[in-house]
Amino acid sequence: MRIALCNEVIAPMPFPRQCEYAAKLGYDGLEVAPYTLSDEPHRIGAAQLAAARSAAQDCGIAVTGLHWLLVRPAGLSISTKDPAVRKKTVDVMHALIDQCAELGGRYLVHGSPHQRRIDPGETRAAAMARAKESFAAIAEHAAKAGVVYCIEPLSSEQTPLINTLDEAAGMVEQIGSPAVRSMLDCSSAGRMEKAPLPALVDRWVPQGVIAHLQVNDRNRRGPGQGEQRFAPLFAALKKNGYRGDVAVEPFDYVPDGPAAAARAIGYIRGIIEASE
Repeated sequence: MRIALCNEVIAPMPFPRQCEYAAKLGYDGLEVAPYTLSDEPHRIGAAQLAAARSAAQDCGIAVTGLHWLLVRPAGLSISTKDPAVRKKTVDVMHALIDQCAELGGRYLVHGSPHQRRIDPGETRAAAMARAKESFAAIAEHAAKAGVVYCIEPLSSEQTPLINTLDEAAGMVEQIGSPAVRSMLDCSSAGRMEKAPLPALVDRWVPQGVIAHLQVNDRNRRGPGQGEQRFAPLFAALKKNGYRGDVAVEPFDYVPDGPAAAARAIGYIRGIIEASE
């Protein structure tokens, strides 16, 4: 189980410096938001990808995966009724699958709440159906690339579509590809799920639904900076034989990004060491 840092937390640093800083803190890798590398991340060339992968390897860490996939370019949507926009969006998803594989990543986390809204006058059911079609369209490609594409449930104040693990799991089942799964974002789960985090792991990890975790408090700060306790979560992961990655993803950086990253890894390493 690798512990990664979501790189936007320290995005003001150049990428090689991000790798160096994360490695010195004790992270195993960086989970990269493509928009931090380019305003047109779907057009990043092979040379830039190779340089990013080498920068991580030189510091002894990995690029574990990608997240925040559709922030750039502007105007994307997996759920809009506009077929041209959906096609462009799926094309970007395909490009990011290839980039993830080239960077050595294992997974992509599809959160991007603003890019899965309901068009005016449309029903939630129709938007959900189009979102499912968008995910299904990349399933075969993800499988061939050797990566897992994770549908991320997000809280309802962020997006009206796919708010719980039950909804994500239903979509995963309908698509029916081992390369399309879901993941657990602890902040959103703390806001939306009725069961506590360990119970969610106990239910969904054995079924193969949860392929990745992002740890953050329901208050949107880093793990250990709020009311949620993460030792029971890591105990449940260990009990269920989880072998995926865990990424630190605060949204509210207290006191700032670098310090939040440092505090989070100290907290998590302390939990892991205490359980060994």
